[in-house]
Amino acid sequence: MNIKLNCDIGESFGIWKRGQDKEVISFIDMANLACGFHASDSVTMNRSVALAKEHNITIGAHPSYQDLVGFGRRSILCSLEEIKSIVLYQLGALSAFCKSHGTSISYVKPHGALYSDMMKDENIFKAVLNAISSFDKNIKLMVLSTLNNEANKHTALLYGINLIFEVFAQRNYNDNGTLVSQAHANAMIEDELEVAQRIMILKDKGYIESINQEKLFLEVNSICIDNNRENILEFIKLLRKVL
Repeated sequence: MNIKLNCDIGESFGIWKRGQDKEVISFIDMANLACGFHASDSVTMNRSVALAKEHNITIGAHPSYQDLVGFGRRSILCSLEEIKSIVLYQLGALSAFCKSHGTSISYVKPHGALYSDMMKDENIFKAVLNAISSFDKNIKLMVLSTLNNEANKHTALLYGINLIFEVFAQRNYNDNGTLVSQAHANAMIEDELEVAQRIMILKDKGYIESINQEKLFLEVNSICIDNNRENILEFIKLLRKVL
């Protein structure tokens, strides 16, 4: 498989710094740029787009619920019209900075609770698709690779949108292909060599093991890496070698 690395970029805000954007940018393929609702601001967005273009990194919009205080990790009850509107709003903001730098948005990857809600609720999934479709049908949507990929592909194509399937190599999976909730102590895999081994198996054999050692054969185009790890640079170099 040709698997690309994606990473959240541009999640600083004002004087608050998060992530090691400049350090990791050379080792990733796709940058999920925060759009101001869970993190980032106008200056950070402008700098992030410039950084991605400088290193020839594919740019993705990373929209979320309007939740700066909760970093976009809290579900907010919204109408479907509101879901479409908040995605469009953030797409428009990031697109302005991309246009000023002579580049463009290639995909959308919702952040945090909006991402989780999209994967659980087909109506929210459709609202996000509707927003992208009304903005630019050439923009793809990044979603969690599950055992329901074919159905999600079919739904997306109704809106003229193609999907990018991602896997979280650092997260444990349930037997049904969903992620173990971060509320559980075993949600994350901290052992770097174990994560690297999982990616090697996924690349060579096409499956990832669940928490109960069930083999989950998942379509994967990209692997998400957490930019806030203490030793992110060494870790991402290891994964790059594996791929």
